[in-house]
Amino acid sequence: MAKQKFYVVWYGQETGVFTSWKECERQVKGVEGAKYKSFDTREEAERAYASSPYDYISKAGRPDGQKVGKHAPEAVLNSSALAADAACSGNPGQMEYRGVYIPNGQQLFHYGPVYGTNNIGEFLAIVHAMALIVREGWQMVVYSDSRNAIKWVNESTCKTRLAVDEQTRPLFALIARAEAWLAAHPVGKRPLLYKWDTENWGEIPADFGRK
Repeated sequence: MAKQKFYVVWYGQETGVFTSWKECERQVKGVEGAKYKSFDTREEAERAYASSPYDYISKAGRPDGQKVGKHAPEAVLNSSALAADAACSGNPGQMEYRGVYIPNGQQLFHYGPVYGTNNIGEFLAIVHAMALIVREGWQMVVYSDSRNAIKWVNESTCKTRLAVDEQTRPLFALIARAEAWLAAHPVGKRPLLYKWDTENWGEIPADFGRK
């Protein structure tokens, strides 16, 4: 009798832990940049799903073939800093975002996928990172590679043109919560925010590897 396998899908039609290859295949077949892997136990699979896929699968195959952050200055790579980034399959489409501690690549939070846009995801990722830093009392700065999201955060307003409807209502509730946090933590009471220099440094450490 074949041994039970558990399949993690980090990015696909649906994400999660699946108990058969057929279920897994349905989620990843035809999805560009799908991220998935099999594990021998459910415990391993659950632990992997809660982590970055790049802790378990190769970073090879990125569009530019470049290691994440390869050319960033040592002062940046070793700084106490959080990288915030988002990815979206379609725009609008299935969006997710996460935050990664730059010195060791540890994923500190992940949200989604939900229906939204990449700019909204980038905005929410920055605010999530800032709120986490303030809540935990950490001395950290935040990096983002999105000029739009940085501008929105600095202005404390998410200036998306995405329509509010039944599908997006939960996302807009999250946006409202993020804007309220920014209003309560004006510049000077929130972590410093810097632009990640992708052109010269390579992809930001929180990059999902999908372009």
